[in-house]
Amino acid sequence: MNHKKMKIQVKVKPNSQQQKIEEGANGSWTVRLKSPPVDGKANQELIEMLAKKFRVAKSQIVIKSGLSSRNKLVEIGE
Repeated sequence: MNHKKMKIQVKVKPNSQQQKIEEGANGSWTVRLKSPPVDGKANQELIEMLAKKFRVAKSQIVIKSGLSSRNKLVEIGE
């Protein structure tokens, strides 16, 4: 089995009209979230969206830094 982990830079935009994940030219990602950045709701939505996008369990996605920031470092495990 392949046990590689991937780290990505994510910029979140809470309170968006629609959910959307966009990959930037430099390898960073922009994620538009419907949730407000309150009580961890936006982080929860981010984890759910990334889990679907990368086809991994939500438990395999960890926000390594930037929990309360718009710029986050996210680790995705397989």
